[in-house]
Amino acid sequence: MTERVTYSAADDMDAPELPSWVKEDAMTYAQAGVDIEEGARAVDAIKGMVHETYRDEVVGDIGGFGGLFSAAKFKDMEDPIMVSGTDGVGTKLQLARLCDKHDTVGIDLVAMCVNDVLATGAEPLFFLDYVAVGKLKSEAMATVVSGIAEGCKQAGCALIGGEMAEHPGVMADDDYDLSGFAVAVVDRPKMIGPDNVREGDVLLGLASSGIHSNGYSLVRKVCVEGKTHYELRLAQDVLGGESLETALLRPTRIYVKPVLAAIENHRPAVHALAHITGGGITENLNRALPDTLDAVVELGSWTMPPVIPYVCRAARLPESEALKTFNCGLGMILCVDSEAADAVKATLEEAGETVFEVGRVVAGEGVVRYENEGSLFAGEED
Repeated sequence: MTERVTYSAADDMDAPELPSWVKEDAMTYAQAGVDIEEGARAVDAIKGMVHETYRDEVVGDIGGFGGLFSAAKFKDMEDPIMVSGTDGVGTKLQLARLCDKHDTVGIDLVAMCVNDVLATGAEPLFFLDYVAVGKLKSEAMATVVSGIAEGCKQAGCALIGGEMAEHPGVMADDDYDLSGFAVAVVDRPKMIGPDNVREGDVLLGLASSGIHSNGYSLVRKVCVEGKTHYELRLAQDVLGGESLETALLRPTRIYVKPVLAAIENHRPAVHALAHITGGGITENLNRALPDTLDAVVELGSWTMPPVIPYVCRAARLPESEALKTFNCGLGMILCVDSEAADAVKATLEEAGETVFEVGRVVAGEGVVRYENEGSLFAGEED
């Protein structure tokens, strides 16, 4: 039996050493490092931009204990399926801090979530964010949330709530982290996915805007460490006249509206899609395949934003590693009925997407294979 140890609080010789502030007469939350008034100012600063994301289904306003969203539209669905996704921005935030540019990482946050739930053919409905900061500053927070709101507008979903948490003593004053989640809905008879994919399907790749939000631990190691902010802001011919800062901080492209239009206008021709994130094409396109079919991707059949070969050369990545590390210029790949591929491509292009026919689906074992190996960086400037 464990012996219970007791001591007299009146006897300092017996008492354990306590923090110095315990002996003070009083201490406020602000003195402990959390400024509630600054938090209130931050909420006031973001209200307008949050309202701009609202849909008709939003009930009430931010500031309550929970975000409210009407499910009335589900009544018209045969079997509504809720789809949820959560993600963060990762170490791309370190680059944003170094460059003191925080207005686009919120777009990245939304994109990583809504592009994932889109893979079932679901429409994103609402989004919530979580922002952890060392020291809360209302103006800085408004800048970050402006990006989140912009991402929600691009995706057509409502920003209905979130949390701004101050972590003094745990995070440095200028440090912050982002996470969030999206909720979407799709009618079960209209879901897309691996079960719909057929031999002979065409692979349509949608151009990425750059590196998006994956691989930044490697990016920072080979392209950022040891460079000054001035060097990161210098225009470079090899990057098409852009600076490394601009190219690396360009936000993740949000594909929701164009892809949903293609799915709806050409039903049931779009069979499945893959969001190309961490793991690259090799370890994401296979997630859109059944066990009996392979995706054959023709290397060299699309162009890449120049920042991608720039980073791969800096890291001395062989082609096979590049294909499972970065999106390599394709942010989304659709598996489409061959007879409708041209029409689907046209719809996507009309919506502003750059579309490449990058391969086909063949009999196999559920893996990604490549043709024209050695051609990924062919023609790219050294």
